Amino acid sequence: MAEARDPEGVTNERSTDSELFSSLFGGAPTHVARAPGRVNLMGEHIDYCDLAVLPMATQHEAQLQFRARDDGLVRITNQDPEFDPVEFELGPAIAPGSRGDWRNYLQAPANELARQFAIWRGLDGVLSSDIPVAAGLSSSTALVNAVGLALAEANEVLLAPAQFAELMAEAEHYTGTRGGGMDQAIGFGARAGHAACIAFSPLRMRHVAVPEDWCFVVADTGVRAEKSGRAQGPYNQRRSECEEALDVVVQFALQHDRLPTRPRGYPDLLRMLGAAEVISLAEEALKARLLKRFRHVVTEADRVDQAVDCLLSADLVGFGTLMDASHGSLYADYQVSSRELDELVAIAREGGGAGARLTGAGFGGCIVTLADRGTVGAVLETLAEQYFEPRGMGDGIDDRLFVAVPSAGASVGIL
Repeated sequence: MAEARDPEGVTNERSTDSELFSSLFGGAPTHVARAPGRVNLMGEHIDYCDLAVLPMATQHEAQLQFRARDDGLVRITNQDPEFDPVEFELGPAIAPGSRGDWRNYLQAPANELARQFAIWRGLDGVLSSDIPVAAGLSSSTALVNAVGLALAEANEVLLAPAQFAELMAEAEHYTGTRGGGMDQAIGFGARAGHAACIAFSPLRMRHVAVPEDWCFVVADTGVRAEKSGRAQGPYNQRRSECEEALDVVVQFALQHDRLPTRPRGYPDLLRMLGAAEVISLAEEALKARLLKRFRHVVTEADRVDQAVDCLLSADLVGFGTLMDASHGSLYADYQVSSRELDELVAIAREGGGAGARLTGAGFGGCIVTLADRGTVGAVLETLAEQYFEPRGMGDGIDDRLFVAVPSAGASVGIL
């Protein structure tokens, strides 16, 4: 299980993409847009509450080789035969496909760019990706980001990374999932060798170096967690519950003179009162389900702050303890874990991990485990022997079990 992608492998992938492009569209592609996946280290399900998160981009990415057209047609073929070719016309209101249709992730950036900038030039493209699909590693957002970059390049739309990230976050709501802005922000703003503490409204990013001897192991349960499919309803429900819980707590606090003025959201409420007082208010104001959701949001935000401090001081044990606490909260209060995720977390800890937690939306997908260079081999071996091999998942295990390399953000260039 290599820690970094083989440069020769990347070259071969691009060559294969170019050959397919030539056979489909004639001639050669002129540009390539690339957008990485990400693994979230701390701060799950709180970006849509405008609270800070701590992800990093990974070495896995989506690539779109493309050539601009002189009309509004967009034609994209995926190297993966699981996904049908997509063709649509640019316009101010592009009708979405059915829920869960992968074409929605290609049309989403086109729809938003057409709405905001009246883009008119389409493109021909071949898409490839080595980001595990529906695993909580931002495979879908990488598609949105790559296609968005390509269409912007074709239409000479110039935006700063933070502006593009916010635009693509809004664009992805087209798919029906009411996500936050973490995936787009790290996708455009990531720096190699670093995680990023990302705050919102307005978008801000603080890069924090990952200690050289730290290893974040990603392990995929093999259970798909498709936010555009079966997981969309529960995901959107969690966001609605967070909004409802905040409204109830704020109203209760105002009625009992516990707040000087109405806060504008979770960050404002926490600035006014602090986490301990906010949770105390919630225990008075909320019933069981909403209290659980609210408590996760507030305690997870506090764990992000502590995790940044642990990164800065290279406190591996402290960071691992926070990961364990985060998973416990996601299991008990947010209720987005699963039997497979819990099993992987337990095995990773048994194998010597300093801490482990589900990463991404949950309901399936991946966990992330913290190890160091002295223990990472044992963690990988234990996960392989106790989870993947008994399930007959040993073939292609490098796609399901790997050490994430903190990598750079999205880019577009000339081939």
